[in-house]
Amino acid sequence: MSKKLVIVESPTKAKTIGKFLPRDYQVKASMGHVRDLPASAAEIPEKYKGEPWARLGVNVEADFDPLYVIPDKKRKLIAELKAALKDADELILATDEDREGESIGWHLQEVLKPKQPVRRMVFHEITREAIEQALRETRDIDLDLVHAQETRRILDRLVGYTVSPLLWRKIAPKLSAGRVQSVAVRLLVQRERERRAFVAGQYWDLKALLNKRPDRPGHRFEATLISVGGKRVATGRDFDEHTGQIAAGKDVLLLNQQEAETLRNRLIKGQWIIAEVEEKDATRAPYAPFTTSTLQQEANRKLGLSARETMRIAQNLYENGYITYMRTDSVNLSDEAINAARRRIREMYGEEYLSPSPRRYQTKTANAQEAHEAIRPAGDQMIPADSLPLDGRERQLYDLIWKRTVASQMANARLKLRTVSINVADAVFRTSGRTILFAGFFRAYVEGSDDPDAALESQEQPLPALSVGEQVDCRELEAVGHETQPPARYTEATLVKALEAEGIGRPSTYATIIDTIQQRGYVFKQRKELVPTFTAFAVTELLEQHFEELVDLKFTANMEQRLDDISNGALDYLLYLRQFFLGEDGLENQVKSREAAIDPRLASTVELGNLNAEVRIGQYGPFLAREENGERRTANLPPLLAPADLTDELAEALFNKKTEGPQVIGQDPESELPVLLKVGPYGPYVQLGEDDPNSKTKPKRASLLKGMSPDDLTMETALALLSLPRTLGEHPETGKPVQAGVGRFGPFVVHDGVYANLRAPDSVLDIELDRALELLAAKANGAGSRGASKTVIKELGEHPEGGAVQVLDGRYGPYVNWKKVNATLPKDIQPADVTLAQALEWLAEKQTKPKTARKGGASSAEQPTRKKAAGAAKSTAKPKKTTTRRATTKSTKKAASR
Repeated sequence: MSKKLVIVESPTKAKTIGKFLPRDYQVKASMGHVRDLPASAAEIPEKYKGEPWARLGVNVEADFDPLYVIPDKKRKLIAELKAALKDADELILATDEDREGESIGWHLQEVLKPKQPVRRMVFHEITREAIEQALRETRDIDLDLVHAQETRRILDRLVGYTVSPLLWRKIAPKLSAGRVQSVAVRLLVQRERERRAFVAGQYWDLKALLNKRPDRPGHRFEATLISVGGKRVATGRDFDEHTGQIAAGKDVLLLNQQEAETLRNRLIKGQWIIAEVEEKDATRAPYAPFTTSTLQQEANRKLGLSARETMRIAQNLYENGYITYMRTDSVNLSDEAINAARRRIREMYGEEYLSPSPRRYQTKTANAQEAHEAIRPAGDQMIPADSLPLDGRERQLYDLIWKRTVASQMANARLKLRTVSINVADAVFRTSGRTILFAGFFRAYVEGSDDPDAALESQEQPLPALSVGEQVDCRELEAVGHETQPPARYTEATLVKALEAEGIGRPSTYATIIDTIQQRGYVFKQRKELVPTFTAFAVTELLEQHFEELVDLKFTANMEQRLDDISNGALDYLLYLRQFFLGEDGLENQVKSREAAIDPRLASTVELGNLNAEVRIGQYGPFLAREENGERRTANLPPLLAPADLTDELAEALFNKKTEGPQVIGQDPESELPVLLKVGPYGPYVQLGEDDPNSKTKPKRASLLKGMSPDDLTMETALALLSLPRTLGEHPETGKPVQAGVGRFGPFVVHDGVYANLRAPDSVLDIELDRALELLAAKANGAGSRGASKTVIKELGEHPEGGAVQVLDGRYGPYVNWKKVNATLPKDIQPADVTLAQALEWLAEKQTKPKTARKGGASSAEQPTRKKAAGAAKSTAKPKKTTTRRATTKSTKKAASR
């Protein structure tokens, strides 16, 4: 009986697809890419380290030949795949159907070097029907897609490794530039500049609470002042944002507070007469099904998910067979999906809620190069979330996708819109109302709202029946002041929307872009806002002045189009790479020729304009500087200060704080050392004694607890913080001490290696022994000592190789466990949100890592990081396996393996 080896990217996908394949098919996971360009100098093979192009990882003089290396953690996996291939008669590459998946499949073929026939299998959902069809319609690797992906990877490397060292030399160490990330940062910087340049304007108007006669509570409605004496009253859109004054050419009435109050007193006693009633019917059509971009935007607005979280959860849903492929530019639905949605609408809402004919949506994005269908529930049943074994974030995201898909085939909503004008003396007030005549698709989905039923109420703003000439009563009349607001900062949702609108990057890369610019210190989150840092300002200014093309929106979008052309076979990738990097106007020459003209002092200075000081970027971050009486004064800037919020007043306060030094709270009665309140990069803290540069011992320090204000800090509280960890007493059963302290994961109590986290209203400063014993006893029935059982936070299910997979609460935080394998949770993942798919990937990655010697019997997931012992034996690992090969067509000669 012939055997076939199928390779996919992840264990979850392997498990799901395995359900629909015959018994003679073996499914293995590659765990993503099996090789890549060198990530560091350590990964460059010894034989290439002397080559001038080795650091770049791309031999630009040899037709941009990439140096591909196999990471250490992939060696064991590749050996397993090769072993499985030996027993197979055929290799089927079933990686994802986009460029990335095509590239992974090509790399697998290059590394495994199969002698057996190779087929490429693609599908956009993991259902029995889709898998069976994909097996019947296999194809060869699409080298045009591979070339496009490889070109993108090389472009990113060329930009990053050519421009980033320039930033290190001219601004500060460890900075980076990126083909798409630098453009995304520029968008954020431009918006922050607009906010900084913004000048607020003030205006007043009147708001009336009116009532139709006779007096009935349901007949009350609000109206706003529109004009006085035939002149329109000013609103926010009439102001010039750079001056805070009415824009030139605007003939409007600008009321101040006194004028508004005077007008109020004059009008409140007047006769309020309905002057005009305008009614019209309107329809609202449903939105198209989700693409990658619109899903990220809506998940951010409705569920508060980051782009990265959205894609992670969607990946799990796809790999478990619940939704179609989640990286797509297309809004198209298959006939199968349309029919399934229409059947479900008839069943759940009735025939009248169905659109008269099937709705078909056209993809607006030019050359939608990803999956050929929108993101929708997989299969032909359109199963609601309530009928699936989903919970938590996975259920919420699936439900969002289901509602959007079903709504796309529902009837239009019909509304009646009414606008009413009311005259009183020489003033005109206006109000508008909206009534839903037929809910249509609103029954299933209202954009920006979690609950369609509740959202229907917000869609309705009814007015009482009013007729021209009718008199109404004024119940209240209020003068209302307004201040114009600066342009809103980008959120993840609005940044994704802007990137897509400008044609920058691909929707499938937006999550990575947003994550990268935060990790590299160019952006931080303030509530939902993405705020650029001062460093982002400096880098953007340098690129704008000396490498404008790299951060030009149209130029970057044109690069994306060129990649699309390569994927379609319409453009030679080598020709494009040569044009971009080599030649007189290529990036390589631009950097060489312009570097000398860049003054490091100017490059590291942030131009803010209206500030009585300069902002500089130093080795340790941004700081303020200015000359005063012939002396140079400096002061560090808080790391989470938005550039638009830096004022002269704040700058002065920071200079004064630097001059005044730390605040002395008092003197410790035991040591007689001063207790100081200081502010560091991570916030305020207390310190016992002054810094002594001649001492190797640092003074004792303690950060203020969450919610503490430096202004309210007392000597008693400061000493209590410095006393941590404190002993509460002895455990009645063991006689060992019970302590309270603050660690990496916040306040805790501990006894004999068992930790219990503290949450409000318990406080680490005043918790007593009895309460600590309660918390410790409640933790897994007293578990926590080494060798004892750990607290199970969540049961995830069965491992494909047998055995339970669990999320456990260990001594050093939560981790996932399967048999004797443990993997620590990433910092940004909550234990309750962990899925089986994630856990399997983490466990598989942990198994591929070489084991390191460690003391004691604690699990590796619970071991704190330790420095390697001096004089450790040299590594006996085998030399890294390295290959370089260009994706080629049959008519082109392949580059020889190195």
